[in-house]
Amino acid sequence: MTARDATARDSEIWDGIVTLHGRVEHELARAVQRRHGIGLSEYRALCRLAVAEDGELRMQELADLIGLNQSSVSRLVARLEAAGLTRRAHCPKDRRGVYTVITDEGRAVQEKASPTYHETLREALGAAAEDRDLGPLVAALRA
Repeated sequence: MTARDATARDSEIWDGIVTLHGRVEHELARAVQRRHGIGLSEYRALCRLAVAEDGELRMQELADLIGLNQSSVSRLVARLEAAGLTRRAHCPKDRRGVYTVITDEGRAVQEKASPTYHETLREALGAAAEDRDLGPLVAALRA
């Protein structure tokens, strides 16, 4: 295989991943919003907080874990706080350090939304597996 062929194949694989990601993300976002009234990023933040030690993460840690930049995660946390799903806390050792902490209500929302997320993920990947172009990619990822 030539370098040009390898590059073309890599581009084809990457395009498939981007397409698959977009389709699955769209379905997940729609289902979580429609059934639970929260966005996909909010759901993912709640999931990360729910499994974190003491249910808290520094803002930058949360940003890294869910793939958002600092300003986006700040807006996200503000929305979660306004809904009563998280609260902010300062680090006792470094008062400049800000944590976001999941509340009992946030845990309840995350637990209620989790089956929807996983069911929708399974269905979206199943539909993609039936797609002529994406099926081989899904099969390879599942292997």
